[in-house]
Amino acid sequence: MKPKTYSQAGVDTHLAGELKGAIAGLAAGTLGPEVLAGPGPFAGLYQLQGYREPLLVASADGMGTKLKLAAAHGRHHGLGRDLVHHCTNDILTSGAKPLFLLDYIAADRLRPQVIEEIIRGLAEACRGVGCALLGGETAEMPGVYREGEHDLVGFIVGAVEKDRVIEGRDIAHGDRVLALPSSGLHTNGYSLVRSVFNLDASPSAMDRLYPELGRTLGEALLEPHRCYLRELEPWLPHIKGMAHITGGGLEGNLPRCLPSGVGVRIHKDSWQVPPLFRLIQEAGPVAEAEMFRTFNMGVGMAIVLSPQQADRVKSALPTAFLIGEVVAGERRVTIE
Repeated sequence: MKPKTYSQAGVDTHLAGELKGAIAGLAAGTLGPEVLAGPGPFAGLYQLQGYREPLLVASADGMGTKLKLAAAHGRHHGLGRDLVHHCTNDILTSGAKPLFLLDYIAADRLRPQVIEEIIRGLAEACRGVGCALLGGETAEMPGVYREGEHDLVGFIVGAVEKDRVIEGRDIAHGDRVLALPSSGLHTNGYSLVRSVFNLDASPSAMDRLYPELGRTLGEALLEPHRCYLRELEPWLPHIKGMAHITGGGLEGNLPRCLPSGVGVRIHKDSWQVPPLFRLIQEAGPVAEAEMFRTFNMGVGMAIVLSPQQADRVKSALPTAFLIGEVVAGERRVTIE
């Protein structure tokens, strides 16, 4: 009987080795002097510098079923930005700035062009936020993933001075809630969108041009996740609490930054919900309450400040808008 090989089982170790070299080259542009060992060895080495009493802040996130739409549309570059920006925004809510990111890419089989496109996007986004792409894992797993499927996950580590961490404990009745706009769905709600537009059975629906969007549905749905680090960085010492509006919407995410004894009242008529969300709502049809529970509805980041600081930030950041206020009561969000 002829001996079997790993390659016959569906795993190309030679191709994996070639890809690791290409990935290391793309990641090299994100590495500063604090990186003592990046992609290549068994573990990355990072020397923390410039902090007096640092707290390390970590988060992990994936892309959800936005990956399926990107694969069907042949657009993978934006996924790297999605992942880096989502992870960066998560740790930003604690006042942290990113240090390094590790990625995990798994697929039924390795497709060099797709993998390199994703890593190129990751590296560009990491450079944009000052984050080292320190390492990661690329796995080929036939039998686990269907033909043409892959998964993408990011693990980020940042730091903040202990006396600068944003915890929300000082949020009080009368504080204001400002919002910064999202660039679209970001990375949440795509399973519902796929169902609403029947995209699994009719992927060509992604190519339909909608006048209200000014582009195709696919282009609108694949708009990368917006990052708020550069806009909010100068204001971090003045922010009492921050919520990255991801899955669960305003109702599910704002309470995560509130102390006990207060809630938030949101005025839904205080901003214009972007056309993409209205299109989804009408095409479903999807009830408005379900829309607010599932999507960010145009609010990518919510920040809580004193009334005086809210006025300052609103004046300094032209895209920021007031959406509500902190009220006494249960730690929950009421949308009126």
